[in-house]
Amino acid sequence: MFSSRAVNSVELFSPAKLNLLLAVTGRRADGFHDLVSVVAPVEFGDRLKLEAAAEFSLGCDDPDVPADGTNLVLKAAQAFRAATGWTGGARFTLAKCIPMGAGLGGGSSNAAMALAGLNRLAGGPLTAERLARVAAEVGSDCALFLAGGPVVMRGRGEQVTALPAAVTTRLRGRRVLILKPAFAVATPWAYARLAARAPGGYLAAGEAEARVEAFVRAVEAGAAWEDSLFNSLEGPAFAKFTALPVLLRQLRARFGLAPRMSGSGSACFALLPDGAPVAEIGAAVREAWGATALVVETRLE
Repeated sequence: MFSSRAVNSVELFSPAKLNLLLAVTGRRADGFHDLVSVVAPVEFGDRLKLEAAAEFSLGCDDPDVPADGTNLVLKAAQAFRAATGWTGGARFTLAKCIPMGAGLGGGSSNAAMALAGLNRLAGGPLTAERLARVAAEVGSDCALFLAGGPVVMRGRGEQVTALPAAVTTRLRGRRVLILKPAFAVATPWAYARLAARAPGGYLAAGEAEARVEAFVRAVEAGAAWEDSLFNSLEGPAFAKFTALPVLLRQLRARFGLAPRMSGSGSACFALLPDGAPVAEIGAAVREAWGATALVVETRLE
C-alpha cells in the first residue's frame, strides 16, 4: 500500500558524470566488463519533469533523442512498475543538455532520475536500497546517480560504494572543464576494442584497487591528485580518434592541465587550477575541434 505522500508532478536535475578513474579489469561471462571506477556527478546536466498521467510517455527538446521504448527513461518506468505493481503513469519531459555518445552518462542519469521521480509520484513505495537495485537492473551505471555525490563503482558498475567523507568534501566544488568534439564514441565499440587487446588492455584487479587507494590517499592529504587519474578506454579510443590525444597533449603543454577522457568518450575533462584562463582554453579547444565543440565549465557535485 502506497503512502499518502504521493505528488502529481516533480522536476529533477539529472547530472552528467565524470570518471575520474576508470580501470577495466576483464570481461565477464555475461558479456559485460568488470571495472573499478571513481565517479563524480557534476553541476552540468539535464532536467527531467514528471507529471502524473494514465500511461508512460516521453517528450524531449532534442529531436535526436529517441522518445520510444528504447529510451532508458521509459525502460526505467517499466522496471519501476514491475518492481512495485504501481498502476499509475507519468508524462516525462526531458530538457537535454548532456550530449549523447560522450561518456558523461546522460541516459543513465535520466533513467535514475525517472526512478526517483516515479517513487515520489507513487508515494515512496521503494526504499533507497531497493531503488538502487532497480536502477542497477536498468543500466550498469544508473545506480551511481542516486548516491548524490562521488562514489566508487565496481562489478559492471552496479556496486556503488561511498568515498570517505573527507574525500567527498575535498572533491565537491572542484572546478572542471568539460570538452567534447562533434563526434561521438559508441560505448559497445570501445569495450569491444579493449577486449580485442586482451589481456593487454585490462588492469589486474589488485592494481585497480591500488589506484583507487592512491587516489583516496592523495585527496585526503590535500595533495595534487591529478596524476592519480586513469582511464583504460583511452587506449582504444585514442588509437582511432586521434583528435582526442592530440588536443589533450596541447592542453598539457600550453596550459599545464592534466586532461583525461571520461568513460568511453568522446568527452574529456580537465581540472581547473585557480586563475586558469578558461576563455583561452576554450578558444584552443574550438580551434582544434571546430566551432561546434562543447566547452562547459562546471564543478564536481
